[in-house]
Order: sequence, then structure tokens, then C-alpha cells
Amino acid sequence: MYVTKTKPPGRGVNRRNLLKGTAALVAAPRMAVAQERLRIGLTAVILADQAAFLARWADYLSQRLAARVNFMSRDQYQAVHELLSNGQIEAAWTCGYPYVRFQPQLQLLAVPLYKGQPVYQSYLIRPLGGEVAVRGWADMAGKVFAYSDPLSNSGWLVAQGEFASAGIAQKDLKRSFFAHGHRNVAEAVASRLADAGSIDGYVWETMRLQGMPGALQTEVIWKSRLHAFPPLVAAAGTDPARLEVLRRVLIGMPNDEVGRMLLKSLNLDGFIAGQPSMFDSIRQLARSVPGSGVVA
Repeated sequence: MYVTKTKPPGRGVNRRNLLKGTAALVAAPRMAVAQERLRIGLTAVILADQAAFLARWADYLSQRLAARVNFMSRDQYQAVHELLSNGQIEAAWTCGYPYVRFQPQLQLLAVPLYKGQPVYQSYLIRPLGGEVAVRGWADMAGKVFAYSDPLSNSGWLVAQGEFASAGIAQKDLKRSFFAHGHRNVAEAVASRLADAGSIDGYVWETMRLQGMPGALQTEVIWKSRLHAFPPLVAAAGTDPARLEVLRRVLIGMPNDEVGRMLLKSLNLDGFIAGQPSMFDSIRQLARSVPGSGVVA
């Protein structure tokens, strides 16, 4: 990760070198001069080498922002949003559901592109070759279900809407639990700790590409409508000018080799600025689910 090193001032500073350094600082695309660090929160990523990858991505962003970038990973969306509201991070990669739920306290930074579009789906998965006959939501009565996170659109909110449409109440399930992570949902279903689970389709497809057992040992039996992809956000009070450079760097990642390699590791095509209206389908769904915290 990027760390700025400085030498103690000495006598006889070279005027020519000083002028060159000043000119370079003015010309370099970066955060505001006073911005010495940028902390980005996210939930656990699915990459097998997540620590090494995040170090590479932090270094990439640091060099282009002239700021020390660090990623802070937490298991739950709620913990990430607490860091953001407490000023312990400047930005967060969150989900569409907490974005619409806490929208007055947030501003949209960027939306990833997956398969060329800023959208994804929720999947209902079951064990591959399992003996339990789960063909859809209506078959879950008396069975065990795995959710991802209480603030996940694909891992909780979508499931609530589908259970309601199928006439299945929570009391009709044998048991349900939060696995706290889409990868954990896949692994719970693959190991038959759950008869089925609700998972981010992008995550499941990326796990399958990477040969992860949680995806290889499960199968998709239902896909939701398209929803806006989980966005990057910042606190509402953050100076927009400080975030615009970060937005431009993210959007520009496909334009250089290192950026393209990082995007490939994420199984993404890039980022766009996005608009709040992109999340209207999630907002509409949340308004129909009791206890979602989103009202008309």
C-alpha cells in the first residue's frame, strides 16, 4: 500500500529541484492537497488472495490520487456504514438496499459495470445433486434457508419479497440464518447446512469462474429481475470536489493496463458515475417489505 516517505529538511535546498517538485504537485491529478489519506470500507471480498489484491488496488489508487489509500474490510454492511457515519472512512462499497435505506446520509460515488451493464441479479441456489427437492421459493416450507446479510438486497430483501409472493412466512421455515457474506451462503448450501440460499448472482458467477467449491457444488434454480449493482458511496457531507478525482480514477481504470488487470480480478468491466434513480427497483421492493426501514 502507498506510504509517502519524507526526508528531514536540510540546508542548501536546490531551488531548481524545489520548483520542479512544486510544478509536479500542481500538475498531478489528485485529491485536495490537505487530503493525506483515503479510507474505503467494504465487506469481505470473494477473491482467494483478497489481502494481496486489496494491497495492489490500494497502491494503484494511491499513486493516481497522491493520497494514502487503505481498504477497511468488515463482515457486515452495518459495520461498514457505522464506520462511514463516524468519519472513520471516507467512502464505502456497499449494497443497493442500504444505499436507498440511508440515502439522505449518503452521496453516490460510482457504480460498477458487470458484463457491460451497471446491473446484477439475485440467485436462489440449492446443493448440486441434492436429495431435498427445492424447485423454488414455495418449496421452502419446513426447510433451512441461508441469508447473506440483513442489509443485503440480493441476500435478504429480494428473498423477503419472493417469500411473500409465494405465501411463505418466516415461521413456515424450519430455520433460517445469516451467513454474513455471499461466499458463506454458497458454502453453507454446498455443505448442506442449508437447503437453499439467496445470493448475489455476480458473486456466485465469479466464484464459479475462480473454481470455488461453494459455486461448483451448488446450482441456480431462480434468478431475480435486474437491479442496480452495489455502489460506492460517501457520506452526504463530504466535499464533492474531493470525491470527483476518485470518481474519475475509478472510471478511468479500463484505460491503462494495470487498471484493466485489477478489473479482471474483480470480474468487472469498469465504473460509471451512476444516478440515484438507478436504484428505484430496490427502493420499490423495500417499500413493499415490512421492516425494511424504507417507507413511501
